[in-house]
Amino acid sequence: MAKRAAVILAGCGVYDGTEIHEASAILVHLSRAGAKVQMFAPNADMMHVVNHCEGKPVADKRNVMEESARIARGEVTDLAKLNVADHDVLIIPGGFGAAKNLSDWATKGKEYSVKPLVEKVIKGFHQAGKPIALCCISPVLAAKAIPGCELTVGHDCECEKWPYAGVAKSMVELGSKHVNKNVGEVHVDKKNKLVTTSAFMCNAPIHEVFDGLGVMVTEVLKLV
Repeated sequence: MAKRAAVILAGCGVYDGTEIHEASAILVHLSRAGAKVQMFAPNADMMHVVNHCEGKPVADKRNVMEESARIARGEVTDLAKLNVADHDVLIIPGGFGAAKNLSDWATKGKEYSVKPLVEKVIKGFHQAGKPIALCCISPVLAAKAIPGCELTVGHDCECEKWPYAGVAKSMVELGSKHVNKNVGEVHVDKKNKLVTTSAFMCNAPIHEVFDGLGVMVTEVLKLV
C-alpha cells in the first residue's frame, strides 16, 4: 500500500511562508517514492506579507491557506481537518512561515510558542508513534512540541556557509540535542521517529538542498 503523507504548508514564499523550493523538492521525492500526499495549511491570517523583491513587509493582509494553495495547485485542506489516523507520516517544509505562521519564533526567539493547532498535530503524530520530518527552520516546532528531542538545523558554528548557526545553539538551550549535519545529511532521532535536515539553513547550491531533502523523505518513509 502507498504510504500516506500529510504535508503542512505555511504560505508561499521564503520570507513570509513556506520555502517553495523545499516544498517542491519534498513533493517530487514523495511522488517518486509512490506516496499518497495530502497538503494542509492553517486557515488563518499570515503574520505579515513581504515584498520578495525588496525583502520588506507591505500593508497587504493575506490568508495562510489561500497562499499555500499556490504551492498545492489549489489542493490544500484546512489544517483543522487533519486526522492523524488518516496519515502515516507528517512532513513540514521550512521557510519563515514556519517561524511566523506556524509559531512565533521569528518575533519571540527562545520565548516562542507553537501555534496550538500545529502543536496538536505534531503531538498527535508523535503520540501515535508516527514519524515526522522537518527541514530548515521548521525543527524549532519539534523543539517545543517534543521536548528533549534530537534534531539538526545544520551546524552550530556561524560562517558564510552556515549563516543561521545561532538557531542550533538556541535548540540546545531549549533542551533539545542538536547534531551537526551537512546539507546532504539528515539526523534520525529513532526514539521520537523524527527526521531533520538543514536544507536552506545552509548556503548551498540548490541541487544539494534538493538531494538532502530526498534523503530526508527516504529516511522518514523507512520509519513508517
